[in-house]
Amino acid sequence: METILKSIYKKHRLLRTIELVFGVLIMAISFNLFISPNDIVFGGVSGLSIIINKYFSMDKPLFILISSIFCIILSYIFLGKEKTKLSIVGSILFPILVKLTENIGLFLTIDTSDQLLLAIFGGLIYGFGAGLVFKAGYTTGGTDIINQIFSKYFKTSLGTSMLVTDGAIVLLGAFLFGWNKFMYAIIILYIISILTDKVLIGISSSKAFYIITEKPDEISSYVINELNHSVTEFNAKGVYNNEKTKVLFTVIPTKEYYKFKEGIEEIDKNAFFTVIDAYEVSGGE
Repeated sequence: METILKSIYKKHRLLRTIELVFGVLIMAISFNLFISPNDIVFGGVSGLSIIINKYFSMDKPLFILISSIFCIILSYIFLGKEKTKLSIVGSILFPILVKLTENIGLFLTIDTSDQLLLAIFGGLIYGFGAGLVFKAGYTTGGTDIINQIFSKYFKTSLGTSMLVTDGAIVLLGAFLFGWNKFMYAIIILYIISILTDKVLIGISSSKAFYIITEKPDEISSYVINELNHSVTEFNAKGVYNNEKTKVLFTVIPTKEYYKFKEGIEEIDKNAFFTVIDAYEVSGGE
């Protein structure tokens, strides 16, 4: 019987392949144009290749390829066949495109005097490419695989695993290339993480409210009649005091946040509510 995950990956296969190739190409261009020429070690196998090339004169794409193959083998052993399959294509494609675009600096001349600007643009372009790869359901392997293995067998979060592996590479780069390069690497990592998320899940244009109030009817009336949005009411029970209560749930456009928040406080100053970003709203009427 076909699993849901396999069914998902069969959909839009051509579009996903295009996103993968284009995303990896953008990452390779950013690496060769902004990051590698300026010795900014931002973690991962790519960052490690800058160190290896500098001190052992080994070709960066070759080192990335060898390291990626080694990580794929580890993934197959420790993570299994299914998780490994999604890393193979990206892991092989990235070093190939890094090699094909390594002379792009000869055709696009970039002023290297402003390191901060290079770090910002490098992070933006690399993050956009990484977001496309993840959105297509793939990864570029490398230390992502090491992080998953570390997380699985040492019972840590993926974030902690990334801090250990990629953090060690970034710190090594700081000792070898200086702390200014370290600060630029941190900027790049931050921008990559932000932009990857934005490409992957989009920009939040709505806010989801959960409201606990003693005046659910008045607040519901305000939302429906004055803001023209729907409300869902469901029963809940406080664990601490064991009291039953009503919880209201609604999603409103971000631009109406102020009106909604002030309206709640106007109706019930003691209302408890929490607000979260709603990146996608679909279904319903």
